[in-house]
Amino acid sequence: INISVFPPSNACIGRYILNMQITSCGHTYQRCLGDFYVLFNPWCADDPVYMDNQAHREEYVLNEHGILYEGVHKHITSRPWHFGQFEDGILDICLKILDMGASYHHGSDRDRCWRNDPVHVSMVVNHMISSHTTNSIMKIPENNDYLKGTKSFSWNGSVPVLQQWYNGRCRPVRYGYCGSLASVMCTVMRCLGIPSRVVTNYCFPCSIENPLGINEIFDCTGKNLCGKDKLWRYHCWNESWMARRDINQCCGDWQCLDPTPLETGRGSACSGPTWVRSIREGELDLDYDGHHMFSRVNSNYVGWLSQNNTKKTKFFCNAWPCGQQLITKSVGSEQFEDITGAYKYELGSVKNKEAYYRAYRRIHPGYCNASNCHIERELSSLKNPFLSDSGINMKLKMANCPMYGEDVQLHWLLENLHSENKNLKFNLCAQIITYSGCPMDQFWKDTVNVTLGPREVKKIPLCISYSQYGPYLCDHNIMKVVAVSDPECGEVLMVSRDIVINRPPVIVKLLSQPRLKVPCTAEISFCNPLQEDMKNCIMTLEGCGLFKEPMTIDLGTLASNQQARTIVEFTPYRLGSHRLLANFGCHKF
Repeated sequence: INISVFPPSNACIGRYILNMQITSCGHTYQRCLGDFYVLFNPWCADDPVYMDNQAHREEYVLNEHGILYEGVHKHITSRPWHFGQFEDGILDICLKILDMGASYHHGSDRDRCWRNDPVHVSMVVNHMISSHTTNSIMKIPENNDYLKGTKSFSWNGSVPVLQQWYNGRCRPVRYGYCGSLASVMCTVMRCLGIPSRVVTNYCFPCSIENPLGINEIFDCTGKNLCGKDKLWRYHCWNESWMARRDINQCCGDWQCLDPTPLETGRGSACSGPTWVRSIREGELDLDYDGHHMFSRVNSNYVGWLSQNNTKKTKFFCNAWPCGQQLITKSVGSEQFEDITGAYKYELGSVKNKEAYYRAYRRIHPGYCNASNCHIERELSSLKNPFLSDSGINMKLKMANCPMYGEDVQLHWLLENLHSENKNLKFNLCAQIITYSGCPMDQFWKDTVNVTLGPREVKKIPLCISYSQYGPYLCDHNIMKVVAVSDPECGEVLMVSRDIVINRPPVIVKLLSQPRLKVPCTAEISFCNPLQEDMKNCIMTLEGCGLFKEPMTIDLGTLASNQQARTIVEFTPYRLGSHRLLANFGCHKF
């Protein structure tokens, strides 16, 4: 007997058992025919996650290989990530996540009808990634302390994270960061049949007091002081595709889900789902956490100079707006796609201003009936004056693209816009900054006197040697260089630049043609570019369809300029295109 089962499009997702009842001669028998899984179906036009573009379905549902974008908005870096949604056991782990998080929106899981709604499923998954009190999938380290855990940036894929959580009695995996949290969520959503992708937002504000304003405070040397607000260099979240019946959507669209718990003034919490289009339009009453998501791409930056901890002064600067650029992996390509236009209209355009005024009135009820001109005056009073208003223009431009072990070379460009001489004294400094905007060690300071003739343009070379920044860089490969004028000379001028130090590459070379279930060899090589030893060197290899579990190779200590070569053997166990990832770690990073 051949039996076909056609679950309706509104069936609850999960594991089902198929039983057959046979009645013969007054006797009834039960026989179990097996079990099967029901998932959301983006190929079915009646399903709320239906996506009508085949290339998009292949990218956002079927593709196990992703790209995480990091760095800063002027120097975007990328690294590969294995989603691994089709690896053995991952589907059962994803369903376990729904079981553990079921009580988030429902007192119990007796009524499982919510499991046919991608909105509620996404909210449960979003909550379970890092917000659940005891059974969340990953924890974020406090104060960048990685004791009793794995460094956040050492993960290459979702599968080891999910397996460790499941095998560890559903206790949080230590540790993750926004990129790994969003990527693990993307794996779970794709595994359940919901099209999903990871998005990176550059210049991400995290403010407790003012939802539409972010404050950074500096001292007279240019050192970034640790305040309540943080300007993250980048932040990753998840987008999932679905038709939202709760807001009367008749067809699918991208919904924003942020699994990273962020301080909101009412405690830390994840956000979403929020319709991306509602963020662009400033329609904040329409959706979950709309005002949080709007502020994360539209907040105004305000910079302050603190003098003797008693007086704060706004300095002249050319501030970048928050939500500077939003990108995700392109369909069928290793390049990124700029999706900033999906979240906000072009800066300064009429539609951009209208959306901002609309959102401002909802976030600040006191301005509910205020005119656009009133709101604009209020915003103008909060912003920093432009450098050009002082008669001086400044820029810090990179003269090289430094890698670990190399000196940082910059050109400091100054232009006098007036017809009289300018005599200025500047304090310069460099400081380590974490990706989440936490200022670390200030490791370099200098003082420069600058004289500019009428309309003169001057280029001043700056050099920060590896011996100066190397001992402080650690896992955080971002530094901030600042030049600030001495407040005793009059108006305070500031220019700054975030600089990414690239890590040395790992070279992977296949030595034989990969074939299914046939051993294959590859050569992995790495050269220490530093003028010092690298200690505790470890190479981690993994790849969906290539390695059942990550392979770790202990390389010990590598002397200066020493090259390490190792031959590894693996047996591909799944057909298709696969990616071999090699990640190098040592006491430096």
